[in-house]
Amino acid sequence: MNEIADTKPSNFIRHIIDSDMTANKYGGHFQTRFPPEPNGYLHIGHAKSICLNFGLAMDYKGLCTLRFDDTNPQKEEEEFVDAIKTDVHWLGFEFEKHLHYASSYFEKLYAYAVQLIEQGDAYVCDLSAEETREYRGTLTTPGKDSPYRERSIKENLDLFKRMRDGEFEDGSRLLRAKVDMASANINLRDPAIYRIRRDVVHHQTGTAWSIYPMYDYAHCLSDAIEGVTHSLCTLEFEDHRPLYDWFLNTIKTEHHPKQIEFSRLNLQYTITSKRKLTKLVEGNFVNGWNDPRMPTITGMRRRGYPAEALREFCLRIGVTKADNSVEMGILESCVRENLNENSPRAMAVLDPLKVVISNYPEDKTEQLIAPNHPQNESMGTREVPFSKTLYIDKSDFKEEANNKFKRLVKDKEVRLRNAYVIRCDEVIKDELGEVVELRCSYDPATLGVNPEDRKVKGVIHWVSAKHGIPLEIRVFDRLFNHPHPDMDKDVDDFTVHLNPDSLITLTQSIVEPSVALAASNLVYQFEREGYFCADSELSASGNLVFNRTITLRDTWVKTS
Repeated sequence: MNEIADTKPSNFIRHIIDSDMTANKYGGHFQTRFPPEPNGYLHIGHAKSICLNFGLAMDYKGLCTLRFDDTNPQKEEEEFVDAIKTDVHWLGFEFEKHLHYASSYFEKLYAYAVQLIEQGDAYVCDLSAEETREYRGTLTTPGKDSPYRERSIKENLDLFKRMRDGEFEDGSRLLRAKVDMASANINLRDPAIYRIRRDVVHHQTGTAWSIYPMYDYAHCLSDAIEGVTHSLCTLEFEDHRPLYDWFLNTIKTEHHPKQIEFSRLNLQYTITSKRKLTKLVEGNFVNGWNDPRMPTITGMRRRGYPAEALREFCLRIGVTKADNSVEMGILESCVRENLNENSPRAMAVLDPLKVVISNYPEDKTEQLIAPNHPQNESMGTREVPFSKTLYIDKSDFKEEANNKFKRLVKDKEVRLRNAYVIRCDEVIKDELGEVVELRCSYDPATLGVNPEDRKVKGVIHWVSAKHGIPLEIRVFDRLFNHPHPDMDKDVDDFTVHLNPDSLITLTQSIVEPSVALAASNLVYQFEREGYFCADSELSASGNLVFNRTITLRDTWVKTS
């Protein structure tokens, strides 16, 4: 047993692996796999599986492969293949030497199917889809044998070859395993092995095949072909495990992996169903798979979530057999902790209010020095220009306020971050009575003075009007306003729980000039406002668009 594994949090999967390794069940070999279907983008639930499979392989000095289960070309695209590769690599895992496709095994899978027919364990069935469902039975009533179940081996071999040759229409025939139509496990009631798909182009094999294997059949055999020892999957496949073992036992493969199920990730205020995420994309409820509100890995990356934070999140939530619902706050906490430690600071005013320093020279500009991180001196400092006209946030001023308001008030003082103490002397309003400008005075002796020696009630951020850079800010909130949007029994459509305020765009914001050349993968803490990063698709030189990655603290009000 690997010593590294002993240092990791224990769980039931590790206990099984430890027992198998101690018993030398697989000759000291350990191998997992991450087997996505390329029919959509990966989401946070897949991140849990990626971290589990690749993480165990590293801990036990084994191997983890990335294998695309590409058996349904009607829903698969090369775009999804490329996106999945990018996501796995971004999360920090290498797979280039161990990249596989189920389609690479199509010839061998076909040969295994022929073997099943020759053994009398598979047959070609002509029932329609509706008839197949009728014959299958229900959870409380057994199924009925297909009238084609006792076809001769010779006839089945002939029909199956003709299926491959493209002689029959789509949906007209299936190759089915001959298991047990009376089984209490409905998955064992003569499941389909091959279906006809003549008029599709496969992203790897083109038009070479007119038939394609079903997932349950291809998956277990691909595991066996690759030498996987422990095949980890979510709990919905627990009832499929007898079929997994039936195929391997009946075909008598040289290698027999062990399937182990764990609970899937159910994250509050979002969904982790690829089918429902596809509905959001295709229904234009969001702006594509990489919309920063989406729980997809690509969406989280665009929003500014660090890969390290996602790995930490997957470690914290652990691995269990029990279904559970993980609070969104756990993920957000992992993101905040990482960004707080690693993000440089800058100042941005999201909702600007003009401030004129009456006693500051008209033509003067100072370059004040500010730390890039309050605790990490190695991140250095930056110059922040200070001039006569500034912007502060509108929420940082009140004409009258009680002592709990520790920002700027008429006839009182406040400290500007990394700069001077100012006093509000005059308030200018428009014809509607809205405050549009403040006239203030500054104390030139307060620059660099210890705040304890010159006490004022608060500190606010600011940006020089002359030097600040305009930017658009996209403020994201949780995509849904219900903790379990796809489990609400009172509604038929989960989209009714979409949060109408999940995206708010601010177009008048301004940021200090040090941020002008920000890379899209660099997340800043805009002081007192939250964490923000340049949008990788929308932001460009001269047109800054920043996404709010996350707030400084959890301010979400639950509305369930």
